Amino acid sequence: MPIATPDTTSQHQVLDPCLLGRPVHLLPQFAVRLQDDLDAAMQGPGRRYWGGWRLDSVEFGRVPQDGSLRWMAAAGAMGTVSVAFERGLLLTLLERRYGGRSAGATPRDPGSERVTATEERLIVVLTQQMVDLLYARVAVSVAMDVAPAPVPAGAVNTSTMPGKSAWTVCATVRDANGATGRFWIAPDQALMGAILGSLRPEQPRSHAVRGPSEPLSSKLQVKLDGRLVSKEITLGALFDLKIGDVIPVSVGRAEVLLDEARLFTAAVAEHKGKLCLTSFEDAE
Repeated sequence: MPIATPDTTSQHQVLDPCLLGRPVHLLPQFAVRLQDDLDAAMQGPGRRYWGGWRLDSVEFGRVPQDGSLRWMAAAGAMGTVSVAFERGLLLTLLERRYGGRSAGATPRDPGSERVTATEERLIVVLTQQMVDLLYARVAVSVAMDVAPAPVPAGAVNTSTMPGKSAWTVCATVRDANGATGRFWIAPDQALMGAILGSLRPEQPRSHAVRGPSEPLSSKLQVKLDGRLVSKEITLGALFDLKIGDVIPVSVGRAEVLLDEARLFTAAVAEHKGKLCLTSFEDAE
């Protein structure tokens, strides 16, 4: 029996039984569309916060089990979304926002920096942006008639870390100096269900190819029994029969039966060594 080693087990993906039957293999498609939305927002309206930063990647994964992350959550009509930023990324955004793009070239130690009111406001604003972007992308994917309303600042509150089995979108950003940072967007179970539902490919209805319509009488199949001969004898004569006895009969017109109901009479003929019925007549 072969022994599983880390080299062999790493080649196989462990299946989560809760995900069987769900189109999780299509999540990268949603991630690509969300990356386009995020990149457009960072270079457009969000440029005042993300100036000089570009997206490296956006991909689905599990919630990082990192106790140092501070999670914020916002509840809206489409569900609850939790968002977390690396503290080092937040501090760099703050320094470059108020100190110029050249500021922050030297990484700052998040552990030695106290949380300021300005940082608190930045977290709320960025959380609003991420939730609104995710809502908008889901609304487009599920073809909603009315776009979801923007999340107000008052709806953003400190939250606990999502469960280990929860899905999250991990975004990695990079600036011109080579500095990197990450943030996570975690939809709740209902919103994640809507995302997966929007990715399920529509099954085309199979239409059977039909030929020219035929009358019902030509499509119904019935079983006919042919009775070639019948003879009535007494019960005593039947019991007196022995091997080699001959019962004299005469073959006339055969009876054609449908479930023991007599429909036709027919003549018995021979054709290529087989008995056939012909000359059908309606039975009286």
